[in-house]
Amino acid sequence: MHFHLTEEQTAIQDAVRGTLADSWPMERMHLFADGDDDFDRPSWNALMALGLGGILLRDSGMGLLDAALACEVAGEAAAPGPLIGQWLAVAAVAAAGSDAILLDALVSGETVATLVHGGSAYVPCARAADYFLVVDRRTGVRLVPAGDGVTIEAVKATDRSRPVSRVAIADAAGQLLFAADDAMTARLADAALVLVAADALGGAQKVTDLSVGYAKEREQFGQPIGRFQALKHQLAHMALDVEPARALLWYAAYAWDARLPDAARAAAMAKAHLCDVYVRSARAAVAAHGGIGYTWEYGLNYWFRRAMFDRAWLGSPSEHRARAADLAGW
Repeated sequence: MHFHLTEEQTAIQDAVRGTLADSWPMERMHLFADGDDDFDRPSWNALMALGLGGILLRDSGMGLLDAALACEVAGEAAAPGPLIGQWLAVAAVAAAGSDAILLDALVSGETVATLVHGGSAYVPCARAADYFLVVDRRTGVRLVPAGDGVTIEAVKATDRSRPVSRVAIADAAGQLLFAADDAMTARLADAALVLVAADALGGAQKVTDLSVGYAKEREQFGQPIGRFQALKHQLAHMALDVEPARALLWYAAYAWDARLPDAARAAAMAKAHLCDVYVRSARAAVAAHGGIGYTWEYGLNYWFRRAMFDRAWLGSPSEHRARAADLAGW
């Protein structure tokens, strides 16, 4: 049994991290947040050029764990693209076997898909999306082309790294890929939870690293503030909150790939716990930075805002803990 990443999986993370460092620096993030767009094509194309679009295809030799590792790095960089919706759309279209041409366009990233949780929701990158993948445990999975019974209202949302719109989709719009009682519907819904948890892990690790780095550099009373006992304890608590959660995410993704009996429960627990960890870490990071943590220029707010959205998206932690309890028969 392996408890660490393979060389190939580490290489995936390194490639995504390097690509985002080049295509999505803080300066570009500021410009994007100050603009009106909800999608950044250059950084998206750079990621798709790595071949990430087909990571959930059966013949790729990869799976949800590999997608989660890439999504973790995207969360670390606060990347703007709808990676989660794109991956799930590829998996859904491939499993349905309905449109080879569309599948190729989704895999290449030329065609953009975003995820809709239920029939009416706040949706990232909605104005730029060509397709909407509606994943609803009660009604099934539908793929809806932009404009086909889709109403989009731009809103000024908290998350400035992934701007959202209020989206409503007509009940009969698009193509039904899987019915509510189809096993694929539940698998896609669970995969979405794992991937949001992965984004949260990346963000929580990022704000922890930023806080540790700042504590080593910022001086007060002639010494680095990291030497002060209260801040040492705070940073230690952040690290001890984040690192154990990594195993929970890895197991949830592995359980989904292996189709283990507790895969659905593991996905619910990962989503609930990682998103809470992200919020706690982001709040602690702002406190650790003092006044500069509140400034727009420093950029910590992007991860703080993203943490709030991850926590609310696809259901709250309390909702998923209740579901995990039900699945366990408690």
